[in-house]
Amino acid sequence: MSHRYSQLFLSKKNNLPKIVLINFVVYQALINQHSAHAVGNSPIVNQGASPSTNISGATPVKKSPPPATILDKDTGQAPENNDMLLGNILGLRSLMAQYGLTLTLVDVNEVWGNPYGGIKQGAAYTGLTTVTLNWDPEKVTGIKNGLFNISALQLRGRAFTAENIGAYNSTSGWEGDRSTRLWELWYQQGFFDNKMTVRIGKLSLDQEFNISDYATLFINSSFGWPMIPSVNTYSGGIDYPVASPAIRFSFQPNDHWTDLFAVADSNPNNVSFCNPSGPFTCDPYSKHQSGTHFNFTTGVFITNEIQYHLNPGNEDDEKYTAYPGTYRLGAYFDSSKFPDQRYNRDGNPLGNPDNPQTMLNHRHTWSVYGIMDQMIWRNPGNKKESLGIFGRMQVSPTDRSPINYAGDAGIVYKGLLNREHDSLGFGWGFAHTGNRARHYDRDYRNFADPYWCIRKTEHHIELAWQIQATSWLELKPDFQYVFRSGGGLNLEENSKKKIPNAAIFGLRSTVNF
Repeated sequence: MSHRYSQLFLSKKNNLPKIVLINFVVYQALINQHSAHAVGNSPIVNQGASPSTNISGATPVKKSPPPATILDKDTGQAPENNDMLLGNILGLRSLMAQYGLTLTLVDVNEVWGNPYGGIKQGAAYTGLTTVTLNWDPEKVTGIKNGLFNISALQLRGRAFTAENIGAYNSTSGWEGDRSTRLWELWYQQGFFDNKMTVRIGKLSLDQEFNISDYATLFINSSFGWPMIPSVNTYSGGIDYPVASPAIRFSFQPNDHWTDLFAVADSNPNNVSFCNPSGPFTCDPYSKHQSGTHFNFTTGVFITNEIQYHLNPGNEDDEKYTAYPGTYRLGAYFDSSKFPDQRYNRDGNPLGNPDNPQTMLNHRHTWSVYGIMDQMIWRNPGNKKESLGIFGRMQVSPTDRSPINYAGDAGIVYKGLLNREHDSLGFGWGFAHTGNRARHYDRDYRNFADPYWCIRKTEHHIELAWQIQATSWLELKPDFQYVFRSGGGLNLEENSKKKIPNAAIFGLRSTVNF
């Protein structure tokens, strides 16, 4: 945290609502993930929640278990040994495979810098290592279409977005508190030739729900697990780096349709709701940093997503020249209580520091979203070279939601310079501060600080270049530009000056061991 904000928190003045708002944005910059991806016959990759080598580039496909290294859909076995830096590990992988076991390790390292704009200028490092063990029980017990998964994370580095940018959207989906933690722990069983699968355990829902396939190319957190569930639900959402007790059903009756349904505890870390309007702050990662807490005491999070797959087919078939696409319509319902963004328990404005800073709770919340992924061109002479577009929009009720609508869109070119796994993409996203939260700002301006800014809409753009340097190493130079950080937060106390727009440069390396 910068010296200026440290001084603000230590101030003896009655600036509690302002302190809370700034603290909330810093907190959100720490936890927004962005992260992850959908279910089916083909592998998908994840740039937002699970470390990956995004070899799908621009072609919409479906995902495999984390860490998104391509695993066989039936057995969960590892890719060819020459796709991994350590190969067969002196025969260990072959020995494990005899018993249906697969061990994968992915290491991600990032460097970021903002030479212009933001709260301050500077550079930072972020790192993440994921270890995943899969077990196919068929080779030992004879049970077919089963898969056991356990994964762990090791997070390191600084919170670059919180300290330098102050944006709603984290610059990288990997940002989070330093920790070594259990991530997912589940068993999946397939039925009816795997047309239906049931997954139960500790799940991170961003691995399958509310994800755009094309958007996985990008690094900014909002292009993975989007802003609405990240900001408007408990613990920053049921997404990386946390997971929640849950059960998930997937039904794919044919190649055109998939339905995903899940029921989970809505608060993975059992913390209070983090609200920008009033003194309701929390740090979702200050508790249970080991990831071994299984919370069953809060609300119920229910989500359903229907997917339509346009022009499904086998990309390896030379006769397949159609333009595939996936269209998703989804929603979630959260039975937990959520505080009003403007009023206290007595119906008076929270923006007046003289009023009691108590919660006026709403009984639940909900959200609806739509996602489009569509290939629009491919090279007739080289099917691996293609162009695709994506778009996503999501809404939530404004009285209990800090962000009431958000979205993103972009274009991705796969097969850059005639290299099959290299991609170049341009994306844009936004997050709109809810009307009730904006009224809180107006109240605070009227009652406490005449220079206080009214939050509006934050926008960001990103240019990402994916380079498959070797079969096991991916490099990704990245540029982002953030407009109106935090919706237009004050840079300094008692000043109308807002946080300047920020230019951000970064480089990510992903190694599959």
